[in-house]
This record gives sequence, structure tokens and C-alpha cells, in this order.
Amino acid sequence: MTKKVLRYGWLVLVLLFIYIPILVLAVYSFTNATTVGGGTGGFSFKNYANLFKNDEMRSMIFGTVALAIICAAIATVLATLGAIGSFYSKRVTKSLINTLNQVPVVNADIVTGFSICILLIVILRVDKNTYIPLGLGHIVLTAPFAYLSILPKLKQMDNSLYEAALDLGATPAQALFKVVLPQLIPGILSGFMLAVTLSLDDYFVTTYTKPSTFDTISTYVVNATRGSQTETKTALWALSTLIFLLVVAFVVVMNVLSSRKRRERV
Repeated sequence: MTKKVLRYGWLVLVLLFIYIPILVLAVYSFTNATTVGGGTGGFSFKNYANLFKNDEMRSMIFGTVALAIICAAIATVLATLGAIGSFYSKRVTKSLINTLNQVPVVNADIVTGFSICILLIVILRVDKNTYIPLGLGHIVLTAPFAYLSILPKLKQMDNSLYEAALDLGATPAQALFKVVLPQLIPGILSGFMLAVTLSLDDYFVTTYTKPSTFDTISTYVVNATRGSQTETKTALWALSTLIFLLVVAFVVVMNVLSSRKRRERV
């Protein structure tokens, strides 16, 4: 009994440590406060109004989301092809691909960003004012994680399905699109959402590769917190709260849909 209480007590403490700062920020986003920890100044939607009235912030949010979706889509396609190729390769090739994929995952983001900057901008002379270095940087950052989301679904799939489709007269392309890919849809969606999240959250790769006139949420937040614009800082509280609520809503919806699918199978 004591071990059970200690185990659940430790779990509660960890969850409180993770979520209390977010909840405090969310509470302050609905007030007139200018600093977290000071007086609240009463309930208000001022921060949310400032967030949507600010043209610079709206442009920054739209640019960040567009970048994340485009790069995540390309990264997911590459990760899907890589996972399928790795799965149907010989043992040595499969081991080599999996090992190479692990390097960007465990590598520090600052090393990835700096390396891409040197290769594309310094050596290949790609104009930094274009979005090519930024886009390639986010694809390199997110593709390995999407790969890791898709590969387990391939391992769960019956290996004989592809060969059976070929034996029944399907071409390799038909077997791929009609048999293999439908089995991978949950993993592909998970990989895509993970790639979007990583792209939205990235700071170091973006800092080294972005055009000087472009900001993502992460770089904008860092620059804003260094300044003295109180209205901008408090509007970012509202933005953080909205992002958190959207993530919670997405997780809840995905869990509900997964539960329904499991009940239907039973």
C-alpha cells in the first residue's frame, strides 16, 4: 500500500511540475497583468484582442504554420519512402539506414542548424534571403522523427501482404499504394503531426537559416522577450495558451477516435 501511494504521489508531483507553469501562464493571459507574478489587474481579453489586431503577429503566425505544414509534408513523404525502403532491404542495408537516421535525432539542433548554414550559405552560396536554407533545414530536422513514427507500423504489418498482392496480379506500384500504404496511414499521420510540432517549436535551425525579414513563433518570442514592449509580451501569453489548448484538443480527439476504432474491432 505504501509503495502504491508513493508511486502515485511521485506521478502527481511530476505532472504538477510540468503543468502548473503552463496553467499559471494561461491564467495571466486572461488578465491585465504586465508581469507574471505581479498583480493580475482583473479579468480581461485584452491580450487576445492584441494578438489578433497586431498585423506583424498575424503574419508571423501564418508564416510559421505555412512553413511547418509544407516542410512536414515533404519530410513525411521522404520518411515514408525511407521507411519502406529500409523495411524491404537486406539486413546490412536496413541497419545502415536506421543508424544514419538516428544521428540527426540525437544530434543537437544547434549543430544541425550551423552545419546546414555552412553547407548551403557559405559553401554552396545559396542566398540566405530565400527560403531554401530554412525549408531544407526544417526538412532535415523533422524527417528522421517522422521515419521513427512510420517504421513501427511497417513492423506490425504482415510481411506477406505485399508478396500476396504481387502473386494476385498487382503491379509493384499497385501493391504499394493499395496494400502497403493504407496499413501505414496511422503512422504517417503521427509522423506528420510530430514533424509539424518540431517545426513549430524549432529555434536553432531557424535562427541560422531564416531570411532576415522572416520570423517564426520561436524566434519572434525570443526577440520579443529581450525587448521592452509589454503589450507584445502579454499577447504572447495568449498565443502560448492557444497553442496549448489546440494541442490538448488534438490529443483528446485522437484518443477518442482511437478508442472508437478499438471498440469497433472488438
